[in-house]
Amino acid sequence: MMPKAVCKTVANTMKGIILCADDFAFNTSVSIGIVRLAQHQRISATSVMVLSPFWSRDVALLQGLRGHIDVGLHLDWTSDFALAAGHGLSLGAAMRRALRCGFDDQQARSQIARQLDLFETHWQAAPDYVDGHQHVHQFAGIREALVHELMRRYGHLPIQPYLRLSRSGTTDFKAWVIAKMGANALDLIASNACLSRAGALFGIYNFSGDTARYATLMTRWLAQSSHGDILMCHPSEAAEPGDALGTARSQEFAYLLGSGFAQALTQAHVQLVRGQEIFVERGCDSQ
Repeated sequence: MMPKAVCKTVANTMKGIILCADDFAFNTSVSIGIVRLAQHQRISATSVMVLSPFWSRDVALLQGLRGHIDVGLHLDWTSDFALAAGHGLSLGAAMRRALRCGFDDQQARSQIARQLDLFETHWQAAPDYVDGHQHVHQFAGIREALVHELMRRYGHLPIQPYLRLSRSGTTDFKAWVIAKMGANALDLIASNACLSRAGALFGIYNFSGDTARYATLMTRWLAQSSHGDILMCHPSEAAEPGDALGTARSQEFAYLLGSGFAQALTQAHVQLVRGQEIFVERGCDSQ
């Protein structure tokens, strides 16, 4: 069933939150699960892993959702796909490089351009936004190259991609570490370039526990979030062999599709919205 288009305005009593499902094209179950949630209006954005061999095939699943959810680039340096592509590093190695001397600017620009090319080739449009697998888009050397390439490609467009900032609205230690890897620096660089940025990021946890724990976390995130924030999730229709997050993904999917999540949205006065609907006029005034 085709979802209804998300309204451009949010009722005064509601706050508009972008619920983003990461890792589209990671595997078949992830892609199908994300599409099912979008069809039931349980998410409003998805981030694509364009280095995956499944992207060129799974893009067809998104065609019926064009214009109904944001579709963005999940910039990738640390997955098995990135390793196979020849530029990948483990997350630990990528963090050390970013903290010590930063990524090489020219190499970063080349890889960012490659991934944007892969996105555009199969989606036939610019991404609605850009974020990063394991938040690499904010790492030193990558963040500068990313803003430069986005402005080079899309600076002339009336509606440009917005950026997700990995700056959490919680005091969780993992969230603090993620933010310290460059959220404020990316915010400043993007602001100077007049690129729109989303608000705080929620949905960070250690992927442990059962569906009940995830429901408790979701209730807390919805209560703490503000209009224009992003809440990320990592759903999958089923846990596939070899996916370290498979159990957590399937639990997230089950909860998000269920009645409990619908009730949680109502109780928190949250409406799921597209970022392109609320950030279109921000740019230099964002954040």
